[in-house]
Amino acid sequence: MAALIYTLCALTALTCAILLFRAYARSRARALFWSGLCFAGLTLNNVLLVADRIILPTVDLYTLRLVVALLAVLLLLYGLIRGTD
Repeated sequence: MAALIYTLCALTALTCAILLFRAYARSRARALFWSGLCFAGLTLNNVLLVADRIILPTVDLYTLRLVVALLAVLLLLYGLIRGTD
């Protein structure tokens, strides 16, 4: 059951990233671009979670997952602070 939930979370984050990048392509609003990058990073974080918990249970990817999540949120924060339309 956990594998299904982790996978659905990754697919949801991927869907959000795709939709945000598509909206950015139409409107060129920078906030959409930075939000898309954030969700792309969160997708990677969720994929690493699946790898950590399901595929490679003996390998500890906890630190890598935290770093990826931090970078994703920092991208969004940078975009919100520095981005101007």
